[in-house]
Parts: sequence; structure tokens; C-alpha cells
Amino acid sequence: MLAGLVLLEALSILLFALLLVSKQARDIHERTDQRLQHQAVALALQVREALLENQPGWVSYSVRIAGESPNVALAKVTDPEGNVLFVSKGDADLVTLLPVERAAMPLLRENQARVFALGQGRWEGTAPIYTDGTLRGMVWVENDRAWDTEQLQPIVRGTFIFGVIWIAASALLVMLMARAISRPLAVLHRGTRALMDSPVEGGNFPLPVTVHNEFGDLIEAFNRMVASIDEQRTGLNDTLSLLDSMLANAPIGLAFLDSSSRFVRVNQVFAGMTGISLSRHLGRTLAELLPDPVAQELEDAVQGVFAAGEPERNLELSGQQADSKRPWTWLVSAYPVRTMPNQVRWVGVIVLDASERKRAEEALRRTEKLAAAGRLAASIAHEINNPLEAITNLLFLLRNYCGLEQPAMGYVEMAEHEARRITEITQQTLRFYRQSTLPARTTMAELLDSLLSLYQVRLNTLGIQVVRDYDPAISLFCFAGEVRQVMANLVGNAIDATAGGGRILVRARRSRNWKYPEQEGVRLTVADTGSGMGPGVREHIFEAFFTTKSVTGTGLGLWVSHEIIAKHHGLVHVKSRTTAGGRPSGTVFEIFFPDNQNLAPQGAQTAAAKA
Repeated sequence: MLAGLVLLEALSILLFALLLVSKQARDIHERTDQRLQHQAVALALQVREALLENQPGWVSYSVRIAGESPNVALAKVTDPEGNVLFVSKGDADLVTLLPVERAAMPLLRENQARVFALGQGRWEGTAPIYTDGTLRGMVWVENDRAWDTEQLQPIVRGTFIFGVIWIAASALLVMLMARAISRPLAVLHRGTRALMDSPVEGGNFPLPVTVHNEFGDLIEAFNRMVASIDEQRTGLNDTLSLLDSMLANAPIGLAFLDSSSRFVRVNQVFAGMTGISLSRHLGRTLAELLPDPVAQELEDAVQGVFAAGEPERNLELSGQQADSKRPWTWLVSAYPVRTMPNQVRWVGVIVLDASERKRAEEALRRTEKLAAAGRLAASIAHEINNPLEAITNLLFLLRNYCGLEQPAMGYVEMAEHEARRITEITQQTLRFYRQSTLPARTTMAELLDSLLSLYQVRLNTLGIQVVRDYDPAISLFCFAGEVRQVMANLVGNAIDATAGGGRILVRARRSRNWKYPEQEGVRLTVADTGSGMGPGVREHIFEAFFTTKSVTGTGLGLWVSHEIIAKHHGLVHVKSRTTAGGRPSGTVFEIFFPDNQNLAPQGAQTAAAKA
């Protein structure tokens, strides 16, 4: 308080001094203006008389006398063109007029003096010299800034001495009064700090009553208030601890919003659902943090609870993640939070992330359809084999025992070729459906050729060129059906991503593990010139239910492929880029399968996984 009073008085005195100095400076400036006009006119008259008497020496004498004045820095006389003829100090040949002085020359009138600023606190008065109506020259008188400053120094010194005396007297008076006030206030201050920093039962209360006046009554009232707070704090702390534990550890998203749909409090689970840090939620509205359709639906529900005072349950909201475009689904319930019986203070929102369940249900439906289609395809393939076998036998009889001539024999051979194609297609269909449970050594060329033959019609239709780069002698000890499934997924995805006229490379090479070079195996490569994948998509391609094909994709193909590669103790490497800066786009999958003779059968692996 003492420092504040001293500061206030110092500022008051400083303001008073500034006003006083400013007033005195204006008065000095006005007097300087009048004095310069008078001195310029007087010097002009003296020069005029000297010119009329034809006494040039009197002009030099008059200029020197004018320059001897204590408030004059320099006096000079110029001809009508501005050339300096006489100066009070120095050599006239070395003195020239400033641009501002030359600018003032056209403004001069007979029997009139002008005062103008030269800059940096310098002022100058000027007057014309006329004889018989003819301009003979001009006189210039510049004021001495030091003389003006000396006029203000007594006022500044007097104000400073007065301020010091006044502040010292006030400080002494305040110190005498503060002794009777500050001590009980200090006791109250220490008690307040102790109440804020530590519990009531810390030994700091009740506060001692050292005076018997209004301050003593205030200390006693404070002690009674602290005792009441202690009783309330015990129950309140237990309740808050319970609520904080429930909010922090609940496995569902919780948020509280005010009547303006602004977040008051959220838990970490809700912050994880929105992908925004917990601290950024507080004080922001739903529209600022959530996408527009979701924010509007949730805001309508919240405002409905505020209006009706009744909870709303099982509101389903759907949207997409901003980074990966992955869909999500929330089940939301909103309920009123009342601090008074008839007033809804906040609305609590309970959010359950049902995204995985939704994706699982959708994937299950699609998987059931695929399984049903697979069983149907296997059944159809089996039924086709019976009449196909009869057709094959009949064609054999026609070719060998009927003695057909050309071109009939050519037609029979064409029919046999097409029948063999049908047989191969049905065998491939059954091979995909009936996977082998035992690993065996498989020739990669046969596996890849049989796989590509299934896609040949689609490749021809789309105009996609397939480059086959593999040695017919390369073999691998593996689960052939599972490796065929992996390659089928990769080739199918490459076809989906490649436009007409594109190219797909399928390669198989003997290689070594790029992490453990001592391990030998086979490296399979599927590369395309398709649309490519961005970093956001590439990070999630092996996650279950993640797909970019919307309705046609299940999100299980690459996930299952990754599981198969892991079961074979293999490695996978993906390179992809989208069209940017004129560079071509495309995707490359490289898979290393070790040639492991100790690969366990599927049944044993399943048992090990369950164990």
C-alpha cells in the first residue's frame, strides 16, 4: 500500500510537472515568437537607415549588436536573391540559406515579419528591407535554444524539490497509520493463504485475535467461516473424488456442454474419439470441433434436452476420419444435469464407439455372401464335371473311331480344346475352395499361371498388359492354396487400381531374407501402373475392415494376406505413390517367403495359436 501511494503521488506530481512545464514552454514559445518578430523588424529598420544614409559599415555593426543578444544564436542579412552579405558570427562567405529559409522568402511582405521553424527546436524570424518601395534584402534572426531551456530549469527544480518533500511526508503519515491496520490484515492474509494451500486441520486455525476492534471481529467471523467450510469440504471432497474417478476411468466417451453447445468438460476417451487433444475441447463449440452433419445432429439433440429437460437415447451418428477417410459410428445418449430442481445447467453426453461392431457386422454379412458364393461355385463346378466328362469321352470317340475328315476333325479338336479349358476353370475353382491342410513343395510357375488364367478374360477386357517374369524351375515349400490366395488378392487389387492400357508385372525370383541374409526363399513381386496410394491410406492397408472400395470391398483381403505371410514367417514391403509433379503413379508389393521345410501343418498351427 505504501509503495502504491508513493507511486500514485509520484505520478500525480509528474503529471502536474508535465502540465506546468508544457504551459511554461508554450509561454516561452509565444514570447520567443514575439521577440523574434520584434528583433527582425528592429534590425530591418536599422539596416534600412544605414542604406538610406549610404553607410554599409553601420549594417555590419547593427548585425553584430543583434547577435550579441543572449537569446540570439545568429543574425544575418541577405540580398533579395538570398545571398548572405553580413553575419553576426563567422564568415559571410561560408554561410548559405537553408531550403526552408528560401521557401519563406516569397512569403515576405513590406513592414511584416515572419517566424518559422528550422527544425530540432530552432526558430528564426525574418523581415524584408524596403527603401522607396524597392526590396533591398532581408534580415534573419535565429533564437538561442539554450536560453529557452534555461528559462524552464528553475520550474523543473522547484517541482522536483516539492515532490520529494510531499512524498516523504505522505509516506511517513501512511507508515504511522499502517501499523494499526496492517498487523490484523497480515493475520487474515496468512490465514487465507493457509486455507488455500492446505487442509483446515493443518494446525493453522483458528487464527489468533490480537486486537479488539472491527478487525478483531472480522478475524472471529473468519474463524467461524473456516469451521463451516471444513464441515462441507469433507463431504464434497469424497463426492468429487468419486466423480473424477468415474469420468477418468470410464471406458466410454463422456462430455458436458452448456446452453451454447460449448464443451465444459470431457474425458480422455471422448478426446481420443474426436482425435483432438483434451485441452482444446474446453470452451469450444460442437461446430468448431466436429464435422458439420455430425455437429448439427448432436447440437440439435443437446438443445432438445435443454428445452424439454428429458434425456435422449441411442442416437446413431456416422462420419469419416479426416486423415484416412475411415468411417466411424457413434451411439450417443444425452441427459440433463441440474444444479437446481427446475434448471438444466449442463447436458451430459455419453458416446459409445460402435465403429468396430458396425464394420464387423458389415464384414460378416459380406463374408457370408462370399462363403455362400464360394460354396455355390464349388457345387456348380462339381456338377459341371459330370456332363463335361461325358462330352470329353464323346469327343474322344468322334476323333478316334468315326473316321472324320477335314474340316470336321478340326472342329472336334477345337471342341476338345475348349472342353479342356472348362475343365481347368472348374479345377481352379475347386482348388480355391478346397485348401490343402498340409504344406508341400509347389512350383511357382504353375501356381502363378493357373492364377493369371482366372483373370485373363478380365485383363483382356480392360486392355491391361501382364508381364510374367519367373523361372519355371522355381519351387517353394508352402501352403499352396494360401500363397495362391495372397497372390490372387494382390493381382485383383492391381487390376482394380489400373486403368485400361496399364501394365501389371508378376515376378518370382530366388532370393534371401532382406533382414536375415542367411535365410533363403522366394521373393514374389506384384507391380502395377495404377492410381497408387497416399501415405494416409498406405498406413492402414493391412488393418482389418479397412477398404477404399466402399461398397465392393470387405477390408479383409490384405488383412488375411498379411496373416498368411506372418504364418509363413515371411516379410512384405510396399512402395506406392500417386501422380504428382508429372511423375507416374503405381504400387509395388514385394513378399519374401522363406523356403522352410519345417513349416507346420495348418492344424498344428491352429492348435499352437489357441494355446
